[in-house]
Amino acid sequence: MDESTDELTSELTDEEVALTVSASTAPPQNQASAQAPTPASSPARSPDPAPDPAPDPATDQHPAPDPAKRRGADTRALTQVLFGQLKELEPGTPEHTRVRAALIEANLPLVRYAAARFRSRNEPMEDVVQVGTIGLINAIDRFDPDRGVQFPTFAMPTVVGEIKRYFRDNVRTVHVPRRLHELWVQVNGATEDLTTAFGRSPSTAEIAERLRITEEDVLSCIEAGRSYHATSLEAAQEGDGMPGLLDRLGYEDPALDGVEHRDLVRHLLVQLPEREQRILLLRYYSNLTQSQISAELGVSQMHVSRLLARSFQRLRSANRIDA
Repeated sequence: MDESTDELTSELTDEEVALTVSASTAPPQNQASAQAPTPASSPARSPDPAPDPAPDPATDQHPAPDPAKRRGADTRALTQVLFGQLKELEPGTPEHTRVRAALIEANLPLVRYAAARFRSRNEPMEDVVQVGTIGLINAIDRFDPDRGVQFPTFAMPTVVGEIKRYFRDNVRTVHVPRRLHELWVQVNGATEDLTTAFGRSPSTAEIAERLRITEEDVLSCIEAGRSYHATSLEAAQEGDGMPGLLDRLGYEDPALDGVEHRDLVRHLLVQLPEREQRILLLRYYSNLTQSQISAELGVSQMHVSRLLARSFQRLRSANRIDA
């Protein structure tokens, strides 16, 4: 009974609370009847118990409006009045600047509401609110109250557009195509909806089926969503104490120094006659001896030795590095 009374009292308006308090402080009916003079002709009898007070139908049927809605209505009314004053003032005057600043401060909750939609972007909310405030200022400067449009309806697309432009141009470390960025927004929303519906993280196939796209597009969008911040290769891993990515990726290839020499040899070999090219390939790539080469070509071993010596002489004379 006490809890229901407290909840009912909290919903009463100021006038109803005053009436309730005055009624509660009045003496009970049995005490009032005891204090009043009793006629002599009336026989003495015990007083009847006082009936329970009936609930106020006005309180039950018409509760007080929600404070948030009341504040929103007050803000809209104040905004309308300030725009009326701003229209009559000359731009650049101190009074015009004061009214304009009052409009900005009065509509900052609209900016915070729009910025809360981007809370999952892992960007400081103070920065997002500042960017949204720029959009609010632009909306105030362009708003015409004579067109019959509510200012929040006019300002919200401008504020959201300014925030989206900030994320597109200034936050991403890697540029993402516009189509992929827009599709990533849809994938992110579908992921949240499916997580709420299933009570778990949805699979790639479930997201693709929800949006009617391929799983490859879903994976590309997920990768695009990770491009807001680039991790330094030299930064140490937090928590595990492991070295940076640069120290854990790759290794020194021992054959890396021979890349330039192999490219040079390939360039010099094409300058030799075809028979000398074949002898060099058999000797140093097939690992055949001079005797085996002589049997393969049908010449003497001494002739093979002379051809090899002549080939080396030509290679050395054509080598730009040694020259």
